[in-house]
Amino acid sequence: MKYPQIGTSQIDGLSNNQSITSTLDCPAVARLLSYRWPEQPTKADAIDKLADSDGILCLPGVRGEAAASERLLEVLHTKYGKKWSDSLLHKLLNDAGCKAGTTLDEWLRNQFFEQHCKRFHTRPFIWHIWDGRKDGFAALVNYHKLDHKSLENLTYSYLGDWITAQGKSDKAGADSRLGAAQELQVKLKLILAGEPPYDIFVRWKPLHEQAIGWNPDLHDGVRMNIRPFMEADLLRKKPNIKWGKDRGTEPERSKNDYPWFCDGKEFVGDRVNDIHLKNAEKQAARSRKKGAN
Repeated sequence: MKYPQIGTSQIDGLSNNQSITSTLDCPAVARLLSYRWPEQPTKADAIDKLADSDGILCLPGVRGEAAASERLLEVLHTKYGKKWSDSLLHKLLNDAGCKAGTTLDEWLRNQFFEQHCKRFHTRPFIWHIWDGRKDGFAALVNYHKLDHKSLENLTYSYLGDWITAQGKSDKAGADSRLGAAQELQVKLKLILAGEPPYDIFVRWKPLHEQAIGWNPDLHDGVRMNIRPFMEADLLRKKPNIKWGKDRGTEPERSKNDYPWFCDGKEFVGDRVNDIHLKNAEKQAARSRKKGAN
């Protein structure tokens, strides 16, 4: 799909007149997550040194890392240099539609993802995963880096550290935060395993090429790969993404490879997307394919 144009001046933060939706939503937050824009200079700069190479930015401070808002503030200070001030931050937040007194942390927690989805036409490449509590665990992740290993890192290391901290905490609400985080971890483990309804389904791929567990193919697009997280209700705001039938019909395909295009023995070819497949079905198809070769 065609994303909105992001100019080099926006990437480098050279303009003092940008709104927060361009300054933070696109360049600053994305760069903290090690996303590189097509027009971005290849030579590393001061902001690259502040980025997370794993593409995971936790909103609360965990694993000895500062909270996301503190790290973003450091990026902004680096981008604007001597022009940076508290009054400029307040102006940027105001330009983003925030009420007076809104903090950077509150904007990240409550408004960033919705603005990001809108800007990128409900195909976000930064995902806001959370446990459902405004004071709980949440992380912004670079979808382009969210492979199986990265999701394990989020599930067991980052979230695990938060769970340990809440279990030891005597602060008010710690028990509730602990429970919400543990529930989030359970759901993330289900996504890692990839059994229905937390599986990835791509209608144009034969059965033996369907992903087993959380092993997304970026070429399949956000619409296909985001489904497990929406099924688990783990996104801060649900993008307006549907998996109904698409227009048109498919050319005739093998029933063994594409059973979802058939009704009984008859090939129909409807472009269905709301299909769930068990890992055992996919593994059996892989075994058959390997045996045939």
